[in-house]
Amino acid sequence: MALRLVQVNFKARDDSALGRFWAEVLGWGMSSEGPGVTNLEPEGFVWPDPTAVCVDLVTVPDPETVKDRVHLDLATTSAAHHAELVARMKGLGATPADVGQGDVPWTVLADPEGNVFCVLEPRERYRDTGPIAAVVVDCADPRAMARFWDEALDWTLHEVTDDHAVLRSAEGVGPYLEFLRAPGARTWWNRVHLDLLPFPVDDKEAEVARLRALGATDLDLGQGDVPWTVLADPEGNEFCVLGRG
Repeated sequence: MALRLVQVNFKARDDSALGRFWAEVLGWGMSSEGPGVTNLEPEGFVWPDPTAVCVDLVTVPDPETVKDRVHLDLATTSAAHHAELVARMKGLGATPADVGQGDVPWTVLADPEGNVFCVLEPRERYRDTGPIAAVVVDCADPRAMARFWDEALDWTLHEVTDDHAVLRSAEGVGPYLEFLRAPGARTWWNRVHLDLLPFPVDDKEAEVARLRALGATDLDLGQGDVPWTVLADPEGNEFCVLGRG
């Protein structure tokens, strides 16, 4: 087994504009591999490296607005850092978002295209993750998601309950991948999804076959003839297994 989570992919109306927002928020470098694609990664980062999960933004038509089932949690190191980061992001175009969170110690915002994310209060668990504390996926059954993703990824399962499951790179670095129990049925494809990379890349077809055996299903989003494979996990969340471009 040699699959790792390497990036989070945002579907965007304007990849470069949204990329500039997230580059400023994360303090990362910004580049482009081609028209309609913006790539974000830490300065000096050598891809792939488990110390970070990178961000890709891809311009696509947006058929409708739905509640995203995947979002980012951002880490802060102190109350002052939390306040400064929230204020800075609002200055960059983020807006407060109400997803029914009530009175909580973290701040829920939406980026300029409406993608919701959380700025967490300082937490010991996330002190060494980098700016992204966790990639969070809403789900109906965290235990079932833990079974699938623990087998799918070369990551370590740290915790699983009826309400949440937590994984992290086997090297103990970078952000966490978390599955949280949440109400509501999924009604459309996610604007945000996970991209996985086989190692070595030549093992892609074998890894895709292994994922299908674990319960992943093929998904046609109109992607055509591309070097990656689009799959859905057992709850229908899209993800891509990358190959050679």
